[in-house]
Amino acid sequence: MNICYQKIASPIGAIYIVADSSYLRAIVFACNWEKTMKTWGDIRFESNDIIQQTRTQLGEYFALERTEFDLPLIFTGTEFQQQTWQALLAVPYGETRSYSEQAHLIGHPKAVRAVGRTNGLNPLPILVPCHRIIGKSGQLTGYAGGLDIKRFLLQLESNRGSRTIE
Repeated sequence: MNICYQKIASPIGAIYIVADSSYLRAIVFACNWEKTMKTWGDIRFESNDIIQQTRTQLGEYFALERTEFDLPLIFTGTEFQQQTWQALLAVPYGETRSYSEQAHLIGHPKAVRAVGRTNGLNPLPILVPCHRIIGKSGQLTGYAGGLDIKRFLLQLESNRGSRTIE
């Protein structure tokens, strides 16, 4: 399997797109790239159709022209992780849910912390919108790209405030 990556510029900084010829495998924020790259083993700095489609769709998302993504995604992880990430796809654009609500949705109402940890491992942030999950109190809590990026994405989707990272 030929796994490729490309780095793109975005309003939230550099984003790395990782894909093979069949599936989008990861979206990685620049702050996490060095650590993540080591886990892929043989990965090539090349492009392919899926990377190009992802680049286009992310550009449309940041330009407020796209609210849903249509890309071939693959989730690799435990059954719990896959359930948790699939549940994220049910959170509509511009809305938020709590970690507790997400835990209930997957049938594990007491697994709130495990859901939070699993969201932090989400290999496809933005497309699989873990940024839409917030604390029960309405507070922003952890995000793999940092709270500034989470805040930016939520503001972008709600069309509130500035579209720049503070």
